[in-house]
Formats: sequence, structure tokens, C-alpha cells
Amino acid sequence: MTTITVFDDADGRHTGFELSGHAFFADPGKDIVCAAISILAINTVNAIEKFVLNEWQYEEVADSEKGLIRFLIKEPDLDTQLLIDTMLLGLSEIEKQHPENIRLIAREV
Repeated sequence: MTTITVFDDADGRHTGFELSGHAFFADPGKDIVCAAISILAINTVNAIEKFVLNEWQYEEVADSEKGLIRFLIKEPDLDTQLLIDTMLLGLSEIEKQHPENIRLIAREV
């Protein structure tokens, strides 16, 4: 199962997210659930890096063997919130269709 944890501050602003694990919907290379999750997360990271933040404003860790993506934002703003909310919209739709393969969690940090 892929677990997506969204980190929120005390004001409810997203300060980052972490994806861990594999969806195990199908064999590696044929797992459309894992592919969809990965595309949403990687596109969100790429958009934030390209259009919103400078390198010193975020921390990123990725390990494809472990199925791990961690993206932490040092100074969240409205643009990062919108991009993460957009990712979460897509992930929540996947979770509705495949609850045995994906789980969304919100955690205050």
C-alpha cells in the first residue's frame, strides 16, 4: 500500500508531504495505480520547484527502491498550497477507487 502523509502547520497550511510504499495493484511496470500516484506527486514537486520556490526554500528526498518521496516546504505560500491541494484532489479520487492500495493521512507538524 502507498501511504501519503500530508504535513500541515498549526494554521492548516501544507508544509509538505511524503509518499511511501508501493501500491501493489499489479506487477511492477504494469501497476497503473502506482504510476498515477507517482505522476501526481512528481508533477507537483516539479511544478513547485520550477514555478514557485527557490532551492533553499524546500527539502526533497527520493528513493525509488523504497517507494519514497518526501518534499518539505520551509515557507508555505498560496501557490504551494494550490499545487498541493490539486495533487490531493487527484490522490483522493484514486483512494476512493482503490482504497486497498492507497491511504491519505493528514498530520500536524
